[in-house]
Amino acid sequence: MSRETKVVLIGGSAGSIPVLLQVLPDIRSDLHFSIIIILHRKSYPKSSLNQLFESITTLNVLEVEDKTELVNGTIYLVPADYHLLFEDDKSIALDASEKINYSRPSIDVTFESAARIFNSNVVALLLSGGSQDGVEGLKNIIQHGGKVFIQDPNTAEVDYMPKQALEQIPEVEQLAPEQMSHFINNLK
Repeated sequence: MSRETKVVLIGGSAGSIPVLLQVLPDIRSDLHFSIIIILHRKSYPKSSLNQLFESITTLNVLEVEDKTELVNGTIYLVPADYHLLFEDDKSIALDASEKINYSRPSIDVTFESAARIFNSNVVALLLSGGSQDGVEGLKNIIQHGGKVFIQDPNTAEVDYMPKQALEQIPEVEQLAPEQMSHFINNLK
């Protein structure tokens, strides 16, 4: 099986936007994979989060629409109130089914879906947050041969989410925000 990264997933909740604002400006524009950002956020009729991210990075930033096909070197932001799933052809589907861990989008749903489709070609990073969402998804990615990382809980504004991952996956690697862009830029 090839170990080449096809997709990088970044999940987060409370305290994760400042981390992304620090990391995204330093990510190379010639990536050979897509980045999917799954954030717990409230639904607003006119969200400008994708424009904020696009203003600080050289990469194209899109809020996901149903049946979107992934393009390398693009950042996709999961819209509020939808779960993101990957289909067999590696396109994206949006789903409005029940909340998981009190959240929609659920980080677990996207991580688990990516594990099934991309197997060892997925990399996931779990950031700051106040719930346990994402932990089961990290375990699922590991079971499928993918790579998982968490934000160093000592650097997280809300450390509950990365601490839960560390408790349940003691061997998980930790990254401080200042290490994240270098890590992403050097993925094979």
